[in-house]
Amino acid sequence: MATLQETLARKIPAWREEVRDLVQNHPDRVVSEITVKQIFGGLRGVKALICDTSFVDPEKGLFIRGIPIIELTHRLPEEIFFLLCTGELPDEKARINLQEDLKARSEVPQYVWDMIKALPPGTHPMILFSTAIMALQRYSVFSRRYNEGLPKSDYWEAVLEDALQIIAKIPTLAAGIYRMRVLQKKRILSDPSLDWGGDFAHMLGLEDGQGEFANLIRLYLVLHSDHEGGNVSVNVCRIVNSALSDPYYSIAAGLNGLAGPLHGLANQESLKFILRIKDAFNGVPRTEQLREFVWETLRGGQVIPGYGHAVLRATDPRFKAFLEFGKRVCPDDPIFRIVEKLYEVVPPVLQEHGKAKNPWPNVDAISGSLLYHFGLRQFEFYTVMFAAARILGMSAQMIVDRAILLPIVRPKSVPVNWVKQLIST
Repeated sequence: MATLQETLARKIPAWREEVRDLVQNHPDRVVSEITVKQIFGGLRGVKALICDTSFVDPEKGLFIRGIPIIELTHRLPEEIFFLLCTGELPDEKARINLQEDLKARSEVPQYVWDMIKALPPGTHPMILFSTAIMALQRYSVFSRRYNEGLPKSDYWEAVLEDALQIIAKIPTLAAGIYRMRVLQKKRILSDPSLDWGGDFAHMLGLEDGQGEFANLIRLYLVLHSDHEGGNVSVNVCRIVNSALSDPYYSIAAGLNGLAGPLHGLANQESLKFILRIKDAFNGVPRTEQLREFVWETLRGGQVIPGYGHAVLRATDPRFKAFLEFGKRVCPDDPIFRIVEKLYEVVPPVLQEHGKAKNPWPNVDAISGSLLYHFGLRQFEFYTVMFAAARILGMSAQMIVDRAILLPIVRPKSVPVNWVKQLIST
């Protein structure tokens, strides 16, 4: 198999022809309608975006380029990025080529570390992470080549170059922020013999005698890599990039969306709930005790964090993948045991309660508990972990958007009075 760049160059002409045919031959075909509830409800369920990299089936969960995510859990994050971009998994030669390419681009300039050090104490790790990516924008290939007159047909090549530069530096940047600003310790240097996810785990510096923390990080990066094109982080990134802002600007914008409590903080809320249960019962509660605790939470007008999903109507397969990992690696950990018990107790309670459209757990119900097991217990850093993974999907979707020549995103907005008049006619 060819390199990532060569594979994309081979496939893109056919992708463009496919899009051109759809637009030219079916321009007025109605794809979706919108209700008043949807226009005031965040456009939930409105089919208005193109995303070939991934798809969420309400019953079967996440598919990456048509492959169920559960079938990709043994793959490396680098392989998933190749798959997201091209629709093909790399062979060994292509994988090694991509890994070597990323290693060659991985060094973070000293001025970025100086800037991270200079920001005030207490600055949130996501601010540090987003700002660091913005600080690297001076190296943007897309920005330079665009100003030189880059043809529209070649935009994807420059976006890919920027994306590779950013992705290559993510483990070093994220782990460096964790060590320097969260733990107040020295950075750990990269080990060039390791894969992308393994090196990330190495630089975080947590004890890992059996190599299972590195396995968790690889799995975490794969499972969180992409999730359709309409979630806040990816959607914001794509909108900004559609204006031909380069990937540095675009990814930073997406990360700022990811930092919101309704998006990237969900795993923290789930873990806090689990720890509250552990504290309330001085350990793992009995099933009846946990059931009553869940009911009391619902009666108090609160939700059960990690349960329900905007699209899914079944147990998230990413939850199942983490669950199998936990059963193998830490079956006796009290935090993990509470996660298992919640999975047993919560769905029937929510079904009896009757208000939840989906009573089943999503990935956030478990991901934080496994990070916690290995000693990564600084909640404010969890969003950075999510962001490190989601940058793979953001990058792939930008590359594909520019490859198939999508225009700037510019939907029409209307006033509330316009909707009122529409209803009254």
